[in-house]
Amino acid sequence: MRKIFLLTLLACCMLLGAVAQAAQITDVKWGVNKADVLRIVVDVTDTAGYAVDMDGNTLNLTVNADKGAQVPQSKAVKSSLADSLKIVDKGSYTVVRVPLKQHVPGKNYKAFVLKKDPATGRPFRVVLDVTPKQASYSSSGAVTTVVSNRPVVSNRPTKNNSSIKKNTVVKTNTTAVKTPDKKKNNKKKTKNKNVDNKKNTVAAKTETTVNKSDGNKLSVIKGNGKYRTSGGLDGKIITLDAGHGGSDPGAIGSDGTKEKNITLAITKIVKEILEDKGAKVYMTRTTDVDVFGPNASDAEELQARVNVGEKYNSDMFVSLHINSSVNKNVGGFSTYYYPKTDNDLRLAKNIQNKLAANFGVDDLGVRQANFYVIKRISMPAVLVEMCFISNEKELTLMKGQWFQKKTARLIAEGIEKYFA
Repeated sequence: MRKIFLLTLLACCMLLGAVAQAAQITDVKWGVNKADVLRIVVDVTDTAGYAVDMDGNTLNLTVNADKGAQVPQSKAVKSSLADSLKIVDKGSYTVVRVPLKQHVPGKNYKAFVLKKDPATGRPFRVVLDVTPKQASYSSSGAVTTVVSNRPVVSNRPTKNNSSIKKNTVVKTNTTAVKTPDKKKNNKKKTKNKNVDNKKNTVAAKTETTVNKSDGNKLSVIKGNGKYRTSGGLDGKIITLDAGHGGSDPGAIGSDGTKEKNITLAITKIVKEILEDKGAKVYMTRTTDVDVFGPNASDAEELQARVNVGEKYNSDMFVSLHINSSVNKNVGGFSTYYYPKTDNDLRLAKNIQNKLAANFGVDDLGVRQANFYVIKRISMPAVLVEMCFISNEKELTLMKGQWFQKKTARLIAEGIEKYFA
């Protein structure tokens, strides 16, 4: 009986050992946000335990998983907190060691896990956030997302108080009535609007036709809530949002290239391709302008873009951006969605799959995010990050017509497949 018990115990131990060894680290990444919070992300093939401890000025993240052969032993880091990190293989577990350049109290670092997400292809992740002494966590205990994991929303000067009109909702079943623009800069904008009307184009000069009303405050427009998700491109209404513009340059490359110019160039090509296939396409901006107006708050500017999609009762809203990171080695395409409808994820996958399969850059996958323009709009929407302006190789690519035309074509193909 005792022999049977020992054999059973041994078998259980072997089984547990096999399970423990099944988890393997496939990558260790880092990023830094605008508040200089250092984030370290450990990708693991399966659920794994972790622990964090401080040894002198070295912060240790221990993950109960094997170190994959492809994971390097060390990585350079560009941060006020650290210059490098080391990945040490301890056999049945792995330690990520971060030698800190300054003393960091216990309340300024925290670790947590992100569960595996089969829908987006994201693995199980162990995340470590380290906050400088001068920064602090929010009341919810969260820190701002690292730059390399999300787009730069705005570089514009912001007002202390938002001037979005509360309790003012304009509902529309048809094209909204145009309202007068403010007198300042009115000549230039009215001229552009009249040219568009004469040509009977569908491009929206939104800074004059959608968003200004009642003392130049922003009204929130709500469409009819109806949108189509199949039946081909012909006749579909699509709103394209060229990220940033006007007083907001977006991310800026090492040679001065501005995100706002790249996004506008690609968006125009996407519009042309979609229109050739029968779609009716609106743009939140067609020139280098702020959609709401110069020096608007983030909320004003982003809601102004949402208003365009709502005003025209669009079937889809697609926002195009260029990513940026302090880690100049980070690169690739990514597509963000917010699961407010049953079709946001499907749209993101269709576009991301086209981009990932036809470019020799990293596939950063489909990711869920709470970005204003894709969360606050009623129809299916995505935000596409078209490589990194901080990556020198990708910066060179995105300035060329080949990249811009190919990226636009693939985005259009992803949209077309979504409606098929």
